[in-house]
Amino acid sequence: MKVKFDARANYEKTKQEAGYVNRKEATQETYDRIGFMSGLEVHQQLRTKEKLFCHCPAGKFNKSDDFDAEIIRHMRPTLSELGEYDGTALMEFKTKKEIIYRIKNETACTYEVDDTPPFPLNREALSHAIDISLLSKLNIVGEVHITRKQYLDGSIPTGFQRTAIIGVEGELPLPNKKIRLIQLSIEEDSCREISDIGHQRIYKTDRLGMPLIETVTYPDCVNPDEVKETCNYIRFLNRSTGKVRTGIGAGRQDVNVSCKGGTRIEIKGVAHTNWIPELTHNEAFRQWSLLLLRDQLNQVISDKENWHVQTAGIDPNQLASTFEALNKAIEKGEALRIVRLPKFKGALSHFTQPEMTFANEISDRLKVIACIEKPNMIHTEMFEPALNEQQWATLGKLVDAEESDALILVFGPIEDMETAIETIEERCKMALEGIPEETRKSFENGTTIFERVLPGADRMYPDTDSAPIPLAIDYIESKRKNLPEDIIERYNKLKKWGAPEDTYTYIFSKNYFPVIREIHEKLGVDGKLLAVFVGQRVKHLLGQNPGATLSDKTIFDLFEFLKSENIDYRLAWQMLPDLIAQPERRFDEILKAINFSKIPKEELEKKIADLAANYKPVKKTNQMQNKQNWIMGQLRKEAVGNVDMKQLATKINAI
Repeated sequence: MKVKFDARANYEKTKQEAGYVNRKEATQETYDRIGFMSGLEVHQQLRTKEKLFCHCPAGKFNKSDDFDAEIIRHMRPTLSELGEYDGTALMEFKTKKEIIYRIKNETACTYEVDDTPPFPLNREALSHAIDISLLSKLNIVGEVHITRKQYLDGSIPTGFQRTAIIGVEGELPLPNKKIRLIQLSIEEDSCREISDIGHQRIYKTDRLGMPLIETVTYPDCVNPDEVKETCNYIRFLNRSTGKVRTGIGAGRQDVNVSCKGGTRIEIKGVAHTNWIPELTHNEAFRQWSLLLLRDQLNQVISDKENWHVQTAGIDPNQLASTFEALNKAIEKGEALRIVRLPKFKGALSHFTQPEMTFANEISDRLKVIACIEKPNMIHTEMFEPALNEQQWATLGKLVDAEESDALILVFGPIEDMETAIETIEERCKMALEGIPEETRKSFENGTTIFERVLPGADRMYPDTDSAPIPLAIDYIESKRKNLPEDIIERYNKLKKWGAPEDTYTYIFSKNYFPVIREIHEKLGVDGKLLAVFVGQRVKHLLGQNPGATLSDKTIFDLFEFLKSENIDYRLAWQMLPDLIAQPERRFDEILKAINFSKIPKEELEKKIADLAANYKPVKKTNQMQNKQNWIMGQLRKEAVGNVDMKQLATKINAI
């Protein structure tokens, strides 16, 4: 067997054949060509005192590593009423995982480990969910039915999540398009994962059971930027009510992506909306490229049903490699297996994502299903070969490899080898069919890795421990009358004021619009000035001071003080750093700290004339200094707060 192969060239060739382009260079025509389609499942924790089905405190997190108790569990699949096993359950069983829950007494109770029936659903959470459903133009259900949704990754100790649909069939009026909503549900949050190494997965239970809502859209988004815009709109809408939690972990989104001929892939737990465009772009092209791989493999493999890998054990003493992970595995006495992939030559270096290939698809599954930490394999199509050609040729003889084959050398604990070989064969057979349905974990660079098999459709069933909750029409209508205005109306107001569009996202994400509107309406401050102050100055300074906050009341009081003292509002820019550093400091003390003193308008205007009379031209960078700009520079420090800077500029330019 000859194994000389230019893996990098094959990667670039298949990347080009898939028509991959960078996201910044992609157009709508690009996405139409591959049939880009995407929808969202946006989760947001609700601001309540207690958890959803018990009286434990909500929003109280254990920031240290200490805990009061541990519960250890193992997952085992059971047959459904139809005599079938769920694919996710089978996959989790293969992992032989030991699930450990670390518990603090103050944030958990016996309900969360299924030793106590649920308490009645938290009515404060239900009220918040109805308000947000109404804002989302959803039709509110006549009766809330609580169901159990299977959760088979261990993140919920009971193995299921209690959830209930609140509203169905709504829409979001984005500035340029309407996005249809399937539903909004209220449900209990899962545990926080601490680690997942080998056969052990550890969770904290402080977040478990906190109430959250899930807003689900139809796959109406036809390009990555539209997905981000939709996600932001949902998050801004939720925050506009003031009834949801904010901060790290309070909001998460799952993004569903497919391409023409592909399947729905769920990218789980996307932490930041800024990640969405790159993630969805790369996932659509990953599927498009895997479809190309399927077609290429089917041209050379006619009997898919009888396609199998061939394996053999290896004497580690016969291997000499510079690949550090392989040498460490040999030192630890781990098992080594050579795996022949018949007629798969070129497949392992086939492009899937930027700097990732089909080999990564296999390696990811070995980590998740066989629980062998990466690196867990080397192969004949690596960009930087781990073995030389002669070594691969020798190994190939052990499995009767031919010119058209690819080889994988997998290494890990001997007890995991059987699962590893099964996993490699299973993923290769999936490649012959197309795109396997799965959930994937996201990374900031826009790439994803395999997380688990996509759960089956029949994963929900009634919760016999919870009675239905009727919702009276009069109650719903009374709530409808007290809703905040739509986000699109706020968007239009900012646009009417002439606010720069780069300020919108921050204003909506931090829910500063209500205080901007209040200052504008009650104090008469220009809306554009306020938007720039909050969307640029406040954003910049709070970004430089992690952990610092600025309340709506403080912002309002600041502008009210400036108005009462007849000080120009632009002085707020200079006062803000001191205000953020010492929020309780009096405004008049801040004025002294920044050396502000009142100067009559007439005195400033007289200084304009004096400066103009004494001006001497200075040559700067081959040009004469601008007289008006020089005068403005001389007066700026004294003028800010005493006079409108636009009016001052007009006076100076009139000279």
